[in-house]
Amino acid sequence: MIRLAIAEDHQSLIDGIQLLLKYEDDIEIVGTVNDGEDLLKLVRLKQPNVIITDIRMPKMDGITATKTIKKEFPHTKVLGFTMFDQIEAIEQMMQAGASGYLLKNSPLEEVLKAVRSVYRGDNYYDANINFDSEKNSNKKSKGTLTKRQIEILGLIAQGKTSREIADELFIGVHTVDTHRKNMIRILGLQGKGELMRYALEKKYRF
Repeated sequence: MIRLAIAEDHQSLIDGIQLLLKYEDDIEIVGTVNDGEDLLKLVRLKQPNVIITDIRMPKMDGITATKTIKKEFPHTKVLGFTMFDQIEAIEQMMQAGASGYLLKNSPLEEVLKAVRSVYRGDNYYDANINFDSEKNSNKKSKGTLTKRQIEILGLIAQGKTSREIADELFIGVHTVDTHRKNMIRILGLQGKGELMRYALEKKYRF
């Protein structure tokens, strides 16, 4: 039996998914919530084996919630759910430990397909996501950040200092500052202020 939890700040979407899955014999919806903090509480209480989570939610975003869930419940499968198809969102969810990624404008039948796929242990990506064109457009406009740089960028968006980032990632402050300089160069930015603005735009765009 697939024990499913849903985190989404638009109740109408939750209602639609619940209606779709209501008569599926192999799926039980164990709970629904509207923000990331309540998702963590639900997961700890009900321990679902599959989660659909919005990426952009109040109190705690889906990426942060997914990281915590995968640390505490590594066998739980997570599907990212968002309006956007930026490659940055996909990469951050995958790095957080998600097994798949769905766009909110997808047919509800695809949600059902995705839930069953990740439950079986497969990765699932929305059919409307074009990885190749997105990556090609990124290469034309700017260089590509490493996984570590993307991780640091996410912490910059949270307002953390170089010292705080270094402590959290168990690396040196000088290493963080070097990554900052390299990101500014790779992204074609002018300084620390623009890097912070870029990080915030990426974080709140998902």
